[in-house]
Amino acid sequence: MVAEAQRDSMNPRIKKFIGALAMVLFVAFYALVIAALAPRILTGASKVTEMLFYLVAGLAWVLPLLPLIRWMERRKA
Repeated sequence: MVAEAQRDSMNPRIKKFIGALAMVLFVAFYALVIAALAPRILTGASKVTEMLFYLVAGLAWVLPLLPLIRWMERRKA
């Protein structure tokens, strides 16, 4: 209970700074992973398959970041 109160007592500006930094680092890492995996996965694939892969991969980075975004927007209790 005390740990939860301490977690939520963080300054909103600091939370947003930490969250933004984490998001930039995650997206950079994610892009590198996708760029490394795509040629191996898409070898001999059609253009439509490639387009669908990049469409899904280009949007999928949002899902793991949703908890971080919720944490950043949570107000003090």
